[in-house]
Amino acid sequence: MSDLIALKHLSVEDIRAILNRAQEFIQYPIDYSDRLKNQFVVNLFFENSTRTRFSFEVAEKKLGANVLNFQDTYSSMSKGETLYDTLKTIEALGVGAAVIRHSQNGILFDLKEKLNIKLINAGTGTEEHPTQALLDILTMQQEFGQIEGLKVAIIGDLQHSRVARSNFYGLKKLGAEVIFSGPEEYRPVDEELRKGSTWLPIDDAIGEADVVMMLRIQVERHKERGLVMSQSEYHQRFGLTEQRARFMKKNSIILHP
Repeated sequence: MSDLIALKHLSVEDIRAILNRAQEFIQYPIDYSDRLKNQFVVNLFFENSTRTRFSFEVAEKKLGANVLNFQDTYSSMSKGETLYDTLKTIEALGVGAAVIRHSQNGILFDLKEKLNIKLINAGTGTEEHPTQALLDILTMQQEFGQIEGLKVAIIGDLQHSRVARSNFYGLKKLGAEVIFSGPEEYRPVDEELRKGSTWLPIDDAIGEADVVMMLRIQVERHKERGLVMSQSEYHQRFGLTEQRARFMKKNSIILHP
């Protein structure tokens, strides 16, 4: 079992190996319940989640793991224990892996250097959400047969989207062209994302793309300066309306994280 923290730091070979293994699970739906037999996995979600949280738990149980679900309000963290202290305790109990969702950027990289327990990123801050991107890329591969040469438009609140970042790194490594679009105010600030992508007006982006990926506004990450427009105004200017959908290529697909 290995860490999975960011697609930015995975090799092309590692990404392809994960996608191939996932496809094997789909094509050959045999009993995989011995893969993590006698292994303990803990889920630590410090941000609200439905799909990611339960997707992990279902997958862990299908692979035969013993699953622990952590709640910070009922733990020693409510008395001042740090996340490092918590994970060190869990590690000492023989737990092999921790799935973590957290609002703080960089936290998993800091912890990785101090712990032996394997860390899996279920979404950190505005940083990355690698398993969501791997699922997106697998979907594209199933639809088109390969990723190389695809044009993928990622549209919306790019500045605050960890899904956009993970998809950018994974898609670029596999040879896709990434197109960004959305409000100018929510454009990525990362120099690597700006230089490695094409920025187009939304109608042009939708017309160019093989894959149109729509992002929601990350309302919870706009606390400091507030939203630059209302949800209804955002939908009219940057949503995938029926009128805009008519610009899409015949065989293009829509993804939504």
